[in-house]
Amino acid sequence: MTIEIYRDAWGIPHLRASDARELAHAQGRVTAHDRAWQLEVERHRAQGTSASFLGAEALSWDVFARRARLDDTARRCFAALERRDPETAAWVRAYTDGVNEGLAAGARRAPEFARTALAPGHWQPWTPLGVWLGTHILFAGFPAKLWREQAIRHLGPEAVGLFATDGPGTAGSNGWLVTGERTVGGHALLAGDPHRFIEDPGVYQQIRLACPEFDVVGLAVPGVPGIAHFGHTGTAAWAITNAMADYQDLYRERLRRTGAGIEALGPDGTWQRAARHTETVRIAGEPPLEIEVVETERGPVIAGGPEGLESSRPRVPAAHLPTTEPARLTADRTPSPVPSATRTPAARAADTSPHGPEAADGGDAVPGPPAVGDESRTSGAGGKHIGGDGEAEALALRYPPRVTEDLGFSALLPLLRARGVADIDRALDAWTEPVNVVQAADTAGGTLHRVAGKVPVRAEANRLHPVPAWEPGHDWHGTHETPYAEPADGIAVMANARGLATPLGVEFAPPHRAARIRALLDARRTWTADGMSAIHTDTHLGSAAPLLDHLAALTGLTPAAADLRDRLLAWDRHMAADSTEAAAYAAVRGAVVRRLAAHPVFAPLTEPPAYPDVLLPWLALVPRVGFALEHLLRAEDAYGIDRAAAVRTALEEVAAAPPARPWAATHRLAPWKALPDEPHTTPGGAAAPGLAGDHDCVLCTSAVPGLTDRAARGPAARYVWDLADRDNSRWVVPFGADGVPGAAHHRDQLPLWLTGELAPVVTDWSLLTPEPTEPAEPTEPAEPPPAESTEGTHD
Repeated sequence: MTIEIYRDAWGIPHLRASDARELAHAQGRVTAHDRAWQLEVERHRAQGTSASFLGAEALSWDVFARRARLDDTARRCFAALERRDPETAAWVRAYTDGVNEGLAAGARRAPEFARTALAPGHWQPWTPLGVWLGTHILFAGFPAKLWREQAIRHLGPEAVGLFATDGPGTAGSNGWLVTGERTVGGHALLAGDPHRFIEDPGVYQQIRLACPEFDVVGLAVPGVPGIAHFGHTGTAAWAITNAMADYQDLYRERLRRTGAGIEALGPDGTWQRAARHTETVRIAGEPPLEIEVVETERGPVIAGGPEGLESSRPRVPAAHLPTTEPARLTADRTPSPVPSATRTPAARAADTSPHGPEAADGGDAVPGPPAVGDESRTSGAGGKHIGGDGEAEALALRYPPRVTEDLGFSALLPLLRARGVADIDRALDAWTEPVNVVQAADTAGGTLHRVAGKVPVRAEANRLHPVPAWEPGHDWHGTHETPYAEPADGIAVMANARGLATPLGVEFAPPHRAARIRALLDARRTWTADGMSAIHTDTHLGSAAPLLDHLAALTGLTPAAADLRDRLLAWDRHMAADSTEAAAYAAVRGAVVRRLAAHPVFAPLTEPPAYPDVLLPWLALVPRVGFALEHLLRAEDAYGIDRAAAVRTALEEVAAAPPARPWAATHRLAPWKALPDEPHTTPGGAAAPGLAGDHDCVLCTSAVPGLTDRAARGPAARYVWDLADRDNSRWVVPFGADGVPGAAHHRDQLPLWLTGELAPVVTDWSLLTPEPTEPAEPTEPAEPPPAESTEGTHD
């Protein structure tokens, strides 16, 4: 096997091998060296075994992962891949062989293994598919259907549109394509930044993969071979954003227990046997938990069972429940008042501070709705329902890979081999999920702007809310056709707003980021790669107008409030790091959100039903109101709420003690770690970096209005792909190439990321540093394989 490993000045690995399979082996091995802890956390998340070393805080995710059958789905998809595409299956297997060779040495570098007493385990050939599925299972935001069901029930159908905005359940991104006619170099530029929860180590791995067939630089997902989302082959390049498509369904199931097992009521009116077995979830420091795993014809049951919803919720040991923590930023892509013990590390969480979320004035934020551990709540609309003959309701999840046994991995090798946009287009026909908007360009002048992924065709009700499994008309009928578009005047923008993917989704981002990017690009006729960072870091807040309009209409204010109002009306609407006006605006906005959320009309929405904790962030009221604020302020009527009075009271409150510090003083980075730093490692508590930007800025560092100024989500990477000269491309990640704390390249890119600078992409091998190849250290399984670690009984 001929493998060469080089590093650039930032420690980014550049790999060269004699063929694609050897290259996959090298990628797996170098990733195990750089990211051993991250890889093992992701593997355990996919298996639903992370609580075995992370403790009770990971229990909610583990139970969800098992009930949703993530590991079993990955196994099935890999088995199908071996049948349909043996070349790609062998390539994936080579990657896991490389991981297994490098994992023992990588684990010795990572202190987290010793802290948790975790031994490096063994990667199965399907593990990368499980990692991919576990990373993206929540991307389509299917729990938002539960929110919409609640909102429709209590507020009426118009609530769907009023609250349909990017926020709690979504992961967004920016991306833009400038064709050769609009660039100085005469060839296209692709640029952008994926917005995800910021993790340490980062969710993207800068890497170069070269062999006689191809030579590609790009951003890989640790644990997955190839370069799926952002890549440059030298003659072609591609990038993606979340299409905001809806491709997963929730079914309300009526279940009953019989002497032979469990039955579900089908749409034909007959009771059908459901698959059922038990599994044991191990929890560090706690007794194990036995759970029941049920699957109907629709899909795995993720909430409830024959005894109703409440009976299926795993109980967090009381010792782990906080006593004075009003709210947390939870794992599931939204801030929510979820106790730290029910945080779900596998779904990307970020704690805001040791004492709760920080308000604009630096103090603790006003508490949100009741903590989800509160057993006094009623079951509400989504609570336990017992019907005749002992049947009860549950929720089943239907998601494409579980149905088709295909996770789209057959697209990965063709993407690496692509020479032009036609090759990329053909490769993406095999893409499954997550469903993305893709932009691509090549050196021959070709461009591509399309949706990639499979969205099932089904009834409109399926897209909006859970549907009854016992009623006909809710099955799937094939998939939607692929939408395409062309650049307009040499420019195409993708920023999760309505547009190309509108027929495929329900909730989209507001148009502000997309409109601002387009306006900035139109301000100049021609562009270079150097100019793109100014767009990446633009801080204009397009969603500020409705609140400022309400402020302008106020009369009879106290002198302090009038002065603050005048300052905000004169403000340039940029969420600049050093702006005290931006801090004041955020303080007023947060106060308005809390007042609106406290209105009695929303009271039924403050007590979420008895769903698993992993789903509750989508039902948290304060973030929903915060992200829908401009809609609520602009609507002709908002359920009879006196919005002018709410704005007046909020303004007077903030004017009485206005923020004295700039926006960056409270708008600080809150990265998520599976294992938080030990207290003694940061004497005195080192301050997190202050940030510019906000949720609706192009520089999308997401605060959560009404809950916290901290930013757990932001640009997980930035890139500029230059088709005129790949060496003129550039990139950056929030921290660094190495996942080991204290390593030279662990956080060396953070200063660049904070200021909007980008590191150069270097592809001249003579400018790279060769790395000695160490002898392989194959690992043996240090734990039972998943089939044994999820032991139980089957009906």
